[in-house]
Amino acid sequence: MTFQFRLDPTPEQEQLMNRTLELCRKLYNRAKEQRETAYKQEGKTITYAMQQKELPAFKKEFPEYKNVHSQVLQDGLQRLDDAYQRFFRGEAGYPRYKSADRYISFTYPQPGAVEKTFAKPGYVYLSKIGVVKMKAHRPFDPANVTQINVKRYVDSWMVNISVKVSDAEAAQTAESAVGIDVGLNTFAALSDETKVDNPRYLRKAEKRLKRKQQLLSRKQPASRNRKKAKLKVAKAHRKVARQRKDFLHKQSYRIVRDHDLIAVEELKVRNMVRNRRLAKSISDAGWRRFITYLCYKAKRQGKRFAQVPAHGTSQTCLCGAPVPKTLSIRIHECESCGLIQDRDIVSAKVILQRALDIPA
Repeated sequence: MTFQFRLDPTPEQEQLMNRTLELCRKLYNRAKEQRETAYKQEGKTITYAMQQKELPAFKKEFPEYKNVHSQVLQDGLQRLDDAYQRFFRGEAGYPRYKSADRYISFTYPQPGAVEKTFAKPGYVYLSKIGVVKMKAHRPFDPANVTQINVKRYVDSWMVNISVKVSDAEAAQTAESAVGIDVGLNTFAALSDETKVDNPRYLRKAEKRLKRKQQLLSRKQPASRNRKKAKLKVAKAHRKVARQRKDFLHKQSYRIVRDHDLIAVEELKVRNMVRNRRLAKSISDAGWRRFITYLCYKAKRQGKRFAQVPAHGTSQTCLCGAPVPKTLSIRIHECESCGLIQDRDIVSAKVILQRALDIPA
């Protein structure tokens, strides 16, 4: 699981962090250029291992990279390799060069190797940067930290600390289980016949975002006023993202707190957002992040989390009979057993029914 805390660096530390980001970004782009050039001119494939071996010589040629931790540089090369691997597997588009707005984090993949990483309470030691003040509002076990990611959010800094947790699971009972059917009209319908309204944060902020974007487009390129307008747009989007994240955390916490078994559909959100008419609404709802939060919160509290196939959950009755219906039909009516109920509630009950059939 991952803990996210706010960092409060000094001006000197912030300058070093920005410098680290810039150097990592340039390394990423140079490594990508090297791969493309070698393939086009020689038909040769450059791998991560080959580029990693060249790092010592690269640092001698460009001494400024000696001010960046070696593992941070290696992680930058690993990101590029992961991007290519996702492309070859058909999971993402072709990797592109990173601008300063798109390369906004750097990672220490093995922080446990440095004993003083969390030696000072309320601070985190970042190699080549220093001891940075951290607002750790939740306890975590420093001994089980596997990775530290430092990320720039517009005009602030956050640290994402990955901690290894056990997969212990408790015995489950049907009485303390819940099935969840996510949607757009209603964010989530639960098998206990309760519903969670969809807040639609992006939709509500669209007019405000549009105005700020229009003001940005009118500014002269590379001007100081354009930078100010760009910052305002970024802050507006950050507010929407934080509202959504806060909502998803609160709802997932409440559900996990009250139930021992949490069952959801196995959704392929990446495929669903290809529908241009629904993509914005699906992204605004944050289904994938919601499911991720449910999963790690359940594991942390020793509860069971299950994902079931999504096929037919809205077209099947609890009795097993097929009940075909279009999206415009919001009431489930089964001719076999006579069940009449809200279709989303029935879908949630079908999801729970399938989860209970899976051995714990």
